[in-house]
Parts: sequence; C-alpha cells; structure tokens
Amino acid sequence: MAVHQSFSQKTEVFSFQDFQEIILKNHPVIKQANLYLDDAKAEMMQARGQFDPKLATTFDRKALDGKDYYNRFESTLKVPIYSGIEIKGGYEQNTGTRLIPEESASLIFSGVSVPLGQGLLIDARRNTLLQARLLNNIAQAERQKIINKFIFSAAKDYWEWYLSYQKLKLNQESYQMAEDRFKLLSERARIGEIAAIDSVEAAITVQDRQVILEQSKLEFQNGALAISNYLWNKDEKPLELDANFIPQTINPMAIERQKVDDILRNLEQNHPEIAKIILKQKQLQIEEKFRIEMLKPKFDVNFNLLRVPASYQKEGSVASGFLLNNHKFGVNFEMPILLRKERGKLQSVRIKQLQTTFEKDIIGRELRIAVESAYNEVINLAKQIEFQLVANANQEKLLEAERQKFLIGESTLFLINSRETKLIDMRTKLESLKSKYEKAIATLQYSGAVQF
Repeated sequence: MAVHQSFSQKTEVFSFQDFQEIILKNHPVIKQANLYLDDAKAEMMQARGQFDPKLATTFDRKALDGKDYYNRFESTLKVPIYSGIEIKGGYEQNTGTRLIPEESASLIFSGVSVPLGQGLLIDARRNTLLQARLLNNIAQAERQKIINKFIFSAAKDYWEWYLSYQKLKLNQESYQMAEDRFKLLSERARIGEIAAIDSVEAAITVQDRQVILEQSKLEFQNGALAISNYLWNKDEKPLELDANFIPQTINPMAIERQKVDDILRNLEQNHPEIAKIILKQKQLQIEEKFRIEMLKPKFDVNFNLLRVPASYQKEGSVASGFLLNNHKFGVNFEMPILLRKERGKLQSVRIKQLQTTFEKDIIGRELRIAVESAYNEVINLAKQIEFQLVANANQEKLLEAERQKFLIGESTLFLINSRETKLIDMRTKLESLKSKYEKAIATLQYSGAVQF
C-alpha cells in the first residue's frame, strides 16, 4: 500500500477520533454540505433585495410636422418600508405645445402609498422575506443531516477495517503456531523419534492456515483502501493510508439508560430530519397568514405632496413649501367576487400543514424506535462480549491442557489442531462482536444525531 508523507510522522495507531477529525476538516462531501449555508445566505439576500430602494427614470417625446408636441421627463425614487407601504419622491419636467392642461412645466413631489386592505399585515415581499429567514436554519439542518450520514458510513467502514486487522493478527498467530509445530515434528521425524508420516498432518495444517492468512491479508488491504476513500488533505487532494497504520483497540463500556432517555427527550431539538419538518411547518404558518391576507379586498391609498420649483412659479403665486392644497390623492379598490383562486391556495397550504404534521409524527416514531433498537443491540452485544471473554478463557485452558497431554503422548495432533482452530474461531467471534458493538454505537449516535 502506498505511503503518504502526511501520515508518516504520526503514531502507528490511527484512532477513530483522528479519522473523524480529518474527514470533518478536509473531505469534499463536508465542504459540499457547508455550501448549503452559503446558498441560504444568497436566498436571504434575494429576499431582502425586494425591499431595496428603486430609482426609475422615464423620458417620452413626440414631434410631428416640425412641431414639438411634448417632452416628458420624470425621475422617481421608491423606498419600501413595511409590507406594501412605500414612500416615494421625484421630479418631473414637461415641455411642448400639446401638453394636457393638468401637466406642470416642472414639479417636485413626495408621498406615500399605503394598502389599507390586502397587503397591510403581510404581502408577497414580506412573505418571501419571513420564509427566507428560516432558510438558514433549514440549511443548517440539511448540512447536519449530510454530515451525520457520511460520518455514520465512515464509522462502519472503520470498524470493518478494525475487524479485518484483528482477523489478520489472529490468523498470523494461528499460522505461526502451525508452522512451529510442523518444524518441531519434522525434526523429531528426522531423528527417528516419530514416523515421517506423522508430520504430514502438520504440513497440511500449515498449508490450510496459509490460505486463510492470505485471504486475511487481502481483506485488510481492501479495508485500508476503504478508509483511504475518506482521507483528503487541506488542498482537496486524496490521501492514502500509511501501510504502518493500525486501528485502535476497543474497550466496550456500558451506556447508561439515562443517556438514551436524554436522546429521546431532545430528539426534536437535535435531529436534523425533525428540525427540517418543524421549520417547514413555520414556513407554512407564514404562508397561511399570507394566503388569509389575500382574501381581503385591495384598498390602496396614494397621497403625494406637490411643489412647483421657485424658478417655475408664476408671479403672485404662493411660494411656500408642500401645502395641503398642493397635493395629489387617489384610491384603488379591487375585489374578486368568488375568491376561488385565493380560497384554493389557502386550502392547499392547510393540506400541506396536515401532511407535514403526519410526516413529523411518522419520522419521530421511526427515530424513537431506531434509537431504542440501537440501544438494545448495544446492551445485548456488551453482554455477549462478556460471555465470549469467559468462553475464550476456558478454551485457552483446554488448549493448554491438550498441549501438555500431547507432550507426554496422551493426545494427538488432530486434537491439538481442533482445539487451536476452535480458539481462533472464538477469538475471531469476540473481535466480530466488538466490531458490531462499535457499529451499534454509531447507529445509536446517528439515529439520535448525538455524539457520546
């Protein structure tokens, strides 16, 4: 396996904690998940942009048969304040022989537009802004969901690598015992203490265990490759696991029931799936408020104060500022008769609210069951590990006794091999249980979206 310089200076034990830190710091999937936050900020900027002041300028000219009919110029600044309320100000200048009577040569105006009916409490712009404010929290939940899922996948691969390493160690030990015994019996056969045929069974055992050892080497190499898939440096270049790196040891520890109860109690606050649904419900509440507002009739009031610049005022006119007798006032009323469009959209929002409520209940129930199941598996595997440790100790005693009997000629090579094979199988089972235990811990963490 290729050796990468960035790992060569570290300790040989590559712990799961170090593995996880490298993933969180450098992996492209994590960086990709972080982009959800940037996207939410961009959405928020767009929503706020609907309240940006707007400057508009228009020019309209007509000339025919050499006559200058009109030249109309208007410049306006509109500033949204709240919901549909806008303040505005501007300047217009008009020249020509065919202007309509109410047009002034020059005019300064400022005023306000207020919706007294539909849009007073909430309008489309404010609806978008309020929902956009929730997008950052939704993005946080989506980011956490991706990270949790990826770390969960990495944890399973790490503990598979751990198991492959333990199998390799056990099979190396098994092979070495068989080879040492074969050498001993071959030497005894050479000096005539035993028949040459007696060493044949020892040779077969060596060959059989060598095949198993080679398979273990392959599994360990593939496990290391799976781990390398998660390793990237800060320059976003893939790394390979150092050939000298080995996984950490496992010391199973009991998990208190209180911790699991805390997980279940805080599931709504901690789990990104439920958090997303709750935030979606809040968005729908805003949307419902907006759709109720759309049932109201439109009743917009516009009021503008007017002033003719001093240079354009006629002699003898009042040259004061904005007076109440210098104004423009208007109202606009509009209301659909049946309101089918508005009522249909409101009904659609309320149906979605029911759907998200059911979805929240379903997912919440599934997560609680997943947490309970993972906890039960952790407890059960911890007990199995305890039982297996006792069984392994007893099997070691049986093997040692069989070896003593073999030395004094009261046992056979077949029994020795059987006892050794059984012990290796039991040790392998123990390491498999430890690996399953750590995977169950990872499942519990993933289901509850917490870390122990």
